[in-house]
Amino acid sequence: CLLTSEHEIIAVVTQPDRPKGRGKELAKSPVKLVAEEYGIPVFQPEKVKAPEAVAQLKEYDADIFLVAAFGQIVSREILDIPKYGCINVHASLLPEYRGAAPIQWAILDGKEKTGITIMRMDEGIDTGDMICTVEVPITADETGGSLHDKLAAAGGPLLLSAMKQIE
Repeated sequence: CLLTSEHEIIAVVTQPDRPKGRGKELAKSPVKLVAEEYGIPVFQPEKVKAPEAVAQLKEYDADIFLVAAFGQIVSREILDIPKYGCINVHASLLPEYRGAAPIQWAILDGKEKTGITIMRMDEGIDTGDMICTVEVPITADETGGSLHDKLAAAGGPLLLSAMKQIE
């Protein structure tokens, strides 16, 4: 969705490649694989708050940072870099299921619905102002994988809607 929109993606920041599988060979993250396919530069800091990582983020001169399942806490210094702030795509209907594993918790708790929340990031964990949400039903036979895919499909259009609102 974002890849085919009018927005320019100047870089992707993702976790470093990690050992995976029985052979413990280094595996690229799915976001890195897509970025490479589209020729988008990839930055993989071990610690995004490290001074050299922050300096690199400043060099991109991005108008906005979009964050999804990044797995590292973003500092105030980073939040203040882009002109229009940092936006998070979170896989729950906040404020419910802040933090890690929101998809799995919604299923384990027997919820009938969950969703995607697009929010402005602040220094808390999933505590910033909400921009928009979309609900997604949870079926009786839902798995973490199937719900992840449904949420991913709903999240793209919602993110583009949030970007329009910010513009």
